[in-house]
Amino acid sequence: MFQLDEKFLEEIGLNELPEEQKKPFLQHIYDELELRVGTKLSEGMSDEQLSEFESIIDRKDEVVVAWLAKFAPDYKNDSGFIQLQKATGLGVNDPSLRSEYAATKWLEVNRPDYRNVVSEVLEGLKKEVIASRDVILNKPTD
Repeated sequence: MFQLDEKFLEEIGLNELPEEQKKPFLQHIYDELELRVGTKLSEGMSDEQLSEFESIIDRKDEVVVAWLAKFAPDYKNDSGFIQLQKATGLGVNDPSLRSEYAATKWLEVNRPDYRNVVSEVLEGLKKEVIASRDVILNKPTD
């Protein structure tokens, strides 16, 4: 989908950022993106949905297992799960892998527009950073 990496920094004009600041800056962008996307996705959801998703995100295995049994009983054969398993290198029965997959699948079921929301929020965040680029780089403005 997207990577917060050196290429991202180049895209937003911050490849000049000192090396020791790059990782913390990318972590800040990730945290801000997660917060904004979460806020946007939660709009219009019921308290029950929010609670269920929070339990999945918090990796409460009993909730994850029950949710998968209901909405994706054959998840181990799903291409998304297989791809995630290969990417993480985790065992097919690893609770972390199961939770990660369940979170993605939950969003597909409950907020099928979540990929668009992530893209829109990321684009907005990029514009904000680009507008503040000189301040971030401590460059004098004209």
